[in-house]
Amino acid sequence: MNNASTVRRFALVDVDSCFVACERVFHPELAGVPLVVLSNNDGCVVARSREAKNMGVPMGIAWFKLREWAGRHGLVARSSNYELYGSMSSRLMTVLSEFSATTEVYSLDEAFLQLRGTPSELVATAREIRRRIAHDLGLPVSVGIAPSRTLAKTFCHGAKDHPRLAGVGSYDQYSPEAIDAILDKIPARDVWGIGRRIAGRLDGLGITTALQLRDSDPRHMRTRFSVATERAIRELRGTDCVTIADRDAARTGQVMFSRSFSTPVTTRDQMHQVIGIYAQQAATRLRQQGSTTAGFWAFASTSAFVEPFHQVSISGHFEAPTADPVSIVKQITAALLPRMTPGLKHVRAGVSLLDLAPAGAQEMLELFAPDPRLTVIGGLVDKVNKNCGRGAVGIGHAGLAQPPDWQMKRDILSERATTHWAELASVSAR
Repeated sequence: MNNASTVRRFALVDVDSCFVACERVFHPELAGVPLVVLSNNDGCVVARSREAKNMGVPMGIAWFKLREWAGRHGLVARSSNYELYGSMSSRLMTVLSEFSATTEVYSLDEAFLQLRGTPSELVATAREIRRRIAHDLGLPVSVGIAPSRTLAKTFCHGAKDHPRLAGVGSYDQYSPEAIDAILDKIPARDVWGIGRRIAGRLDGLGITTALQLRDSDPRHMRTRFSVATERAIRELRGTDCVTIADRDAARTGQVMFSRSFSTPVTTRDQMHQVIGIYAQQAATRLRQQGSTTAGFWAFASTSAFVEPFHQVSISGHFEAPTADPVSIVKQITAALLPRMTPGLKHVRAGVSLLDLAPAGAQEMLELFAPDPRLTVIGGLVDKVNKNCGRGAVGIGHAGLAQPPDWQMKRDILSERATTHWAELASVSAR
């Protein structure tokens, strides 16, 4: 492509091993050390540093099985610190909003930006994004640039895996033949929106790579599979036809629902309704993929282009893994609303559900079991909305009190250095 021609592109910015990277910001002595982050109650591994991956530490392994081996081999573990991760994510999104008027938060550590410029200008912008985030936040990020979101994710992964790209992968830097070669090396199951279940059926048709999927007949694949599969094919061809609302984040361990408002929200009552609706949408996606959540992050912000910019965010954990919309809405709204400043013009908000697990995978102690009648509410809400239209029924947005906050097990928790005065980082000069 002519580097002088102006193009419109999506840039996916993704933090490299986000939880691990956040831990290292305030503990630089962990740089280069094999490091893992554990799920709620120090249950299993949910994030790994590159060094830990190279040691063969599998994702999802129970910590009690690994603890003794870790001590012998120098593997360090940290408890999940959602307060820290949520705060760092808020700062990340604030920086990204300076580079694009359209920033779509996909998860705690990923966002799509819409950019315009020549291919060389876009690469320069991506490198400046990496420099700013490294300088301001201490987080390493990779950036993928492409004409569709699916291709942007593909080239972002390539930027992570190939050091010679220095963290930036751009679709426009490659010839059509080179792009074919890249897609031919990517398994079809790794294409955004495909996954293992559909990949197994594609394999029966002899379609095992992203290149073979791209070159298949989209209309035939829509008939045989679904409109989502057709869109994935067209996205691989460079056609923008998928939004983040069309893709859940099951493979990233998060479910995110984030939107901008057509009219600014200025009161707590209005924000209560917004967060209640967004949390219910996220909970619906959670149940659709058959998962439960153990942690959350939520935010609300004013416009990044109007001074002074203001953003509030909260993160925390649920007392037990859940997909119940009542519990999810109740705890998130009770945590976020007191931090909101009435009168400010909030133009965006979002809810992210974290620490996902298959529904029914964890047994709960009967002593702390929620009311069994609540287990059917989520499915009932989904059924009514499906039959009567989206938004026909939902969970009330007023009068909810925050439930008791039972302390979960986090024996190796790092400091919440950005949200708790008593845990601020200390610096010594010699």
